[in-house]
Amino acid sequence: MDTPDQRLLAEIRDLRAKRKAVILAHNYQRAEIQDLADFCGDSLGLSIEASKTDAEVIVFCGVRFMAETARILSPRKMVLLPDRWAGCPMADMITAEQLRGLKQKHPDALVVCYVNSTAEVKAESDYCCTSANAVAVVQSLPQDRPVIFVPDQHLGQFVAKQTGRDLILWPGYCPTHALISEDDVRKAKEQHPDAVVIAHPECLEPVKDLADALLSTGQMIRFVKDSPAQCFIVATEIDMIHPLRKVRPDAEFVPASPRSVCPNMKKITLEKVLASLAGLQFQIEVPEAVRVRAERSLQRMVEILPER
Repeated sequence: MDTPDQRLLAEIRDLRAKRKAVILAHNYQRAEIQDLADFCGDSLGLSIEASKTDAEVIVFCGVRFMAETARILSPRKMVLLPDRWAGCPMADMITAEQLRGLKQKHPDALVVCYVNSTAEVKAESDYCCTSANAVAVVQSLPQDRPVIFVPDQHLGQFVAKQTGRDLILWPGYCPTHALISEDDVRKAKEQHPDAVVIAHPECLEPVKDLADALLSTGQMIRFVKDSPAQCFIVATEIDMIHPLRKVRPDAEFVPASPRSVCPNMKKITLEKVLASLAGLQFQIEVPEAVRVRAERSLQRMVEILPER
């Protein structure tokens, strides 16, 4: 006899086919959502993959800015976010109006925005970047131009240190990564002295200082796959461990902190994915004037860095 979850999954798969939909899941989603998805990965990578498909509907299991990015890159596809309240606190820490005010104070500056930002902020930016390519994007910019980096101050500090450039930073941050403390990592290292510490650049500076490698979510997967290490301390959102275990089932993965859970990512459930497909809810729209300007900042990134 089928279990309730098996019946639910079967309904989702039937509706996915009926709607000609593609389901995307970020690496921080619940394990069952990741396992259901057609593509699982980082936010920009997922949006790019979806844009290459012939799907008519994109169901983005992530947060709002990710669904907006999918809409920016796939304007002719319907984009659904299964929970309308799945937002990103860091993305909401700067508005387009605030960025315009910052640009007025630094009229000669180029603006680089992290992909974890709203469509409106992307539209006000010269370049977009990911955590994987932020250093390379900033390195490519003219040395005689100031650079504004928004919204994540911690990623910005990492980029400034790597490039030697004095960036104009915005005081945004990821609350989930901020929950991981230096003490958390030290305790984990005491319990697992042979472990390799991998951390996301959104982490606080003391945590990054203790890491053996600072990596985006996609880079973490590649790093772990190629590493001979048998134990990893993972300093990022806790469900990142699910895809890491898939590529290295023989290794042990220790969360740096049990508190590093993104409540917005966890708003997406199988039931909400089914409801989203059934009722075509909740549709993400980006005004065309905003979409075109936001796409330009993404395209400029791609032009200088074909490889993300």
